[in-house]
Amino acid sequence: MLMKRFAIATIALAALGGAGTAAFLHSTSLSTSSAALETAPALASLDAQQGTSAATDAWGDVEKAADPVERRLVNLGRGDTLMQVLLEADVPQPHAQEAITALKAVYDPRRMKQGQPVEVMFDRTGEEDRFVGFAFQPAVERSVSVSFNGVRFQAAETAKKLGRRAVAAQGEIRSSLFESGRAAGVPMNVLTELIRNYSYDVDFQRDIQPGDRFEVLYEQVVTEDGEVVSGGNGNILYASLTLSGKEQAIYRYEDSQGIAEFFNAKGSSIRKALLKTPIDGARLSSGFGMRRHPVLGYSKMHKGVDFAAPTGTPIYSAGAGVVDEVGPKGAYGNYIRIRHNGDISTAYAHMSRFGAGMRKGARVAQGDVIGYVGTTGRSTGAHLHYEIVKNGQQVNPLSVAVPTGRNLEGKELARFKGVMASLQNRFEAGGDQAADGIGLVSTAPQAAKPSKANCDRKRGC
Repeated sequence: MLMKRFAIATIALAALGGAGTAAFLHSTSLSTSSAALETAPALASLDAQQGTSAATDAWGDVEKAADPVERRLVNLGRGDTLMQVLLEADVPQPHAQEAITALKAVYDPRRMKQGQPVEVMFDRTGEEDRFVGFAFQPAVERSVSVSFNGVRFQAAETAKKLGRRAVAAQGEIRSSLFESGRAAGVPMNVLTELIRNYSYDVDFQRDIQPGDRFEVLYEQVVTEDGEVVSGGNGNILYASLTLSGKEQAIYRYEDSQGIAEFFNAKGSSIRKALLKTPIDGARLSSGFGMRRHPVLGYSKMHKGVDFAAPTGTPIYSAGAGVVDEVGPKGAYGNYIRIRHNGDISTAYAHMSRFGAGMRKGARVAQGDVIGYVGTTGRSTGAHLHYEIVKNGQQVNPLSVAVPTGRNLEGKELARFKGVMASLQNRFEAGGDQAADGIGLVSTAPQAAKPSKANCDRKRGC
């Protein structure tokens, strides 16, 4: 609007005072339409006595001829409703109400968020501007519009075609894998899956050292024009952790039966019967074996390991199984024991509360939240006491051998090796473009937002 007003004023001056200003207009108004530029000499020849109003009217006629629809970009402010925004943009209340009612057929206007841009459209072919609809994009993968068809307002929703592309990221671990991964642009849900897949073999509180490195190749969901869908991340395809100089790589492989798992370079499944640690972000505060009891004050066998963590930290089931016991249990406080097979059970104590659905006989999957860290029972502070019971006897959770998953053989192993080589090549193709961070794709710069100095709530931008 500011450019248009500037052009109007300049043409008016040309009409009043000569060709010099008209030449200035031609050289500085490159963003105006070619039709407008071609009309500028005609406007400059207007009788000087007609003044600025005549020039302004003539410019308005040119604008309407070039585009009969005026589009005003407005934004929802804090606490605003769509009705308020439309009314402030000069939409008559009855028409605004009809348009919003039509919108509800495809989109609930109460879901619109603060800052949502809305394009409000007016037909300028008549003597007065006439409201003909509005449009907005609630997400990069879809847009919503309401338009007047001559009889009534109708709403439509358009979904963009989605696809997947591979993104490579790598970096040095300085404090934690999570922090370094976020610094390299890896989405949070991808990092969560990465940590979960390595939890069978890696103790993230003790095995990670400054200077270790990570690599990951994951899928990203994008629209056909390359915009990234919020939260639209697909599978991890390949990952590698180099810990104290030793590389541990995993590859996603879908076998001939359509079953997808992660395997190491030898074709062995990374999945094990039990997670190495059933809690994230905890510190090992007490190991397995004889110790001086912190409450009783004398030496006593400690038949598990303790992980210190803040109250409320989620506790995961170390493996799939059935809940054998749940509830208060003397010095253990709030306690759960899960039977995984005929030989192995795990136990969790001192919980502040139990997870949803925890009852005797309930089935749990590996990684399900079964409770939350607390300090119930005989305890001096918030922590998880964790035990593995094998054939009726508690064993050291940090050294016990647990059953592993399957090993690929024959044609399946040969097929996996081909997939593994392909994934390595795809990662390296991305890694060659950037030493750290996003490799296979580059982040497109965001479109510039309208300057607030040239916008107002009523007329838009």
